[in-house]
Amino acid sequence: MSFLPKALTVPIKSALSRWFASRAPKNDSAALNLRNVYIFFSREGLLFAVLLVITFIAGINYGNNLVLGLCFYLVSVWLISFHVTFAHISGLQVRLLEVTMTEAGTPALVTLQLNSESRQPRRQLLFEFEQSADQKGKSSTNGYSAMLITKLQGEQIIRLPVQTYNRGQFELPRLKIKTVYPLGIMRAWSYVYFARKAWVYPKPEVFDWQVQYSVASLEDLPTGGQYRQGQDDFERLDNYIEGESLARVSWGHVARGQGMFTKHFADPVGHEQTLDYADMPAAHHEQKLAQLTYGVMKLGELGVTFHMRLPNDTHLAAPMGEGDSFAQACLLRLAKAQ
Repeated sequence: MSFLPKALTVPIKSALSRWFASRAPKNDSAALNLRNVYIFFSREGLLFAVLLVITFIAGINYGNNLVLGLCFYLVSVWLISFHVTFAHISGLQVRLLEVTMTEAGTPALVTLQLNSESRQPRRQLLFEFEQSADQKGKSSTNGYSAMLITKLQGEQIIRLPVQTYNRGQFELPRLKIKTVYPLGIMRAWSYVYFARKAWVYPKPEVFDWQVQYSVASLEDLPTGGQYRQGQDDFERLDNYIEGESLARVSWGHVARGQGMFTKHFADPVGHEQTLDYADMPAAHHEQKLAQLTYGVMKLGELGVTFHMRLPNDTHLAAPMGEGDSFAQACLLRLAKAQ
């Protein structure tokens, strides 16, 4: 409908989108059937339809049975193609397994499970996430994310990227599944609307670390750190002082005739950090969240123990942790922040 004026095509496309959505309720699993599979001529098939009309009119006008016979033969090819193309996509089952959390402006990965119970393999199936016209202009993936499955039999797992734009909850666009197999005359397609949402955390924004955030790289970590007396990590050997516990004596040195030494142990004291929303140097809310994201990713990468405090958190409400798993939990909190 590109040749029609935009004032006419936009209402038509909007009405069609609502009609398609009404026939396919949101769900994380779907089976393609008569209700949600549609079929029509492809672009090349429209030329084939014009050929049918021309041969039929020519056969009638000139009373030529050979031309009419050719027309009826082409009609039979079209009918067979209609049936095979529809049956090729009908019965396919799609299930959403996982949607990854990602930063704003980068694609989220959607994992889908495809299941075909047909004894014959399904071929030339195109899976694509559609996006609105406004998003197509911004997207670096040409407006949609697509994957062509040349052969599908049994169960198969695929991963499709979906472009994200803003922080917060991200609703997955509709998934379009289509095929023109086997002759390219007919195009069968279906839409799947997933109910699950994705979360998008802010794009990290680098800022100047203040004194309390001075651990910004591995080189900045204190060599040796701070320690307290304990029983976990060996620290040093000292000369034995009379009265000390014999259990701490290094008897290996005594056996070698090197004298009596006492083993000293220590437990490392963690270098905890506090990422506080109020300490971020930015003036705007989203920028502060972006700077917190940078701090979370940096400290999670270094394995430093920290806790993050958002505006509505009390002093005791901010959990403490370390590592990638805790950093992911903090990124999810930033994605959900109001």
